[in-house]
Amino acid sequence: MAKTGLQYVCTDCGWTGAKWFGRCPQCGQWGTVEEFREPRSRSAEGPGSAAGGGHTRPAKPGSEEAKPITRVGSEDPTRVPTGFTEFDRVLGGGIVPGSVILVAGEPGIGKSTLLLETAGRVAGRNNDGTKVLYVSGEESQAQVRMRATRVGAVKDSLLLASTTDLATVLGLIEQEKPDLVIVDSAQTIVSDKVDGISGGSTQVREVAISLIDMAKTYDIPVLLVGHVTKDGSIAGPRTLEHLVDVVCQFEGDSQTALRMLRATKNRFGPTDEVGCFDMGEQGIEEVTDPTGLFLSASQDQVDGTCVTFTLDGHRSLPIEIQALVTASVLPTPRRNTNGIDTNRLSMLAAVLYRHGHVNLLTKDLYVSTIAGGLAKEPGCDLAIVSALASAASAKPIEKTTCAIGEISLTGQVRPVPQLNHRLNEAARLGFTRALIPVARGKRTTKPIPGLEVVEVSTLTDALDALGVR
Repeated sequence: MAKTGLQYVCTDCGWTGAKWFGRCPQCGQWGTVEEFREPRSRSAEGPGSAAGGGHTRPAKPGSEEAKPITRVGSEDPTRVPTGFTEFDRVLGGGIVPGSVILVAGEPGIGKSTLLLETAGRVAGRNNDGTKVLYVSGEESQAQVRMRATRVGAVKDSLLLASTTDLATVLGLIEQEKPDLVIVDSAQTIVSDKVDGISGGSTQVREVAISLIDMAKTYDIPVLLVGHVTKDGSIAGPRTLEHLVDVVCQFEGDSQTALRMLRATKNRFGPTDEVGCFDMGEQGIEEVTDPTGLFLSASQDQVDGTCVTFTLDGHRSLPIEIQALVTASVLPTPRRNTNGIDTNRLSMLAAVLYRHGHVNLLTKDLYVSTIAGGLAKEPGCDLAIVSALASAASAKPIEKTTCAIGEISLTGQVRPVPQLNHRLNEAARLGFTRALIPVARGKRTTKPIPGLEVVEVSTLTDALDALGVR
């Protein structure tokens, strides 16, 4: 083993020091300070050696000298399409050559399946000989082949390797010169040049630095799979997120097939885009138009339902709120929710009683969304109280009517951001009537053909306009 200097690093904020603390002196978190052995500098190891193995990594031509920024090329690099329109949307148009992308998510959410399908689509693009290297540190080549057969990712130019040795991975990249490298996962790869167990702070940091160095040297994009801890954060040192160029979170509910891909860090694109995917038996399919996912297919008029439009990044998604009001036999009535904050429901029930004159305080309230959609944005308040009032009065709301607005404790309907964007999406989906807050200040609502806009200022006005009081 190479001689290393012992330090202590906080896995949450990246603080380093020569002394161990039970509580991090910088961020104040308990139990996050771990041992970290700093490896020798690569220059001290002599020619022909590297931290990841015994081969020399050549420097990129021109990178060893400083030059005026005016002499640096300003043309945008040609991005590598992933084969998924939704994935490209999140990345800002595709994969930038030489970039390192970290894809994190809970176990079993579909990270490996998404990246294996991406590898198959990139390798089989236009039969142009695009070469993809897929390195698995968790499965054998036969196991990866079984999954690739199931998702249709078996291509001649897709190379598989099953190893946990960093030197072997770097050697394969240097030998094959692929157009894309996928490493599944960063926590399973280890280097014999540094101390520490697999997945520890020392190993993860060294693996990330070595792969980033290789990616920048050869302009080869690298996709890394990252594990997450039980609290949902990415495993390993926090510096891992700072080292890579893009950090994507693959999210979803294990009880539904819907998956969301979000970029929490992106040096080459926006961080407010969302990609929608559907997990099926044949792998992952992208959902280019997710507007129908969160709406029921029934055309019957049913009381207790109301549609609102929520924002998720740049997208405006329709969410159908369903409410059920029943007599309670318990001293403390039930408040059960799915996709809605329970505390928010209790507050809205109190506002509905005080300012809407609809008494639901002694009733059992059940409020849910469709297909795992989330209605936790304040702009969904008006639809929630409308659905509750509709269920209590047994008066259905027209299916082509939507309600958008925040409810304050005083019973006022407050404005929400990007209202015109939501209304345009409502008109595109065939809604003919929309309840929105009264315009305040300089905000103006542009007329939208086919959509009647009803402005309301109070909760009472909204319930009267819907006819559910």
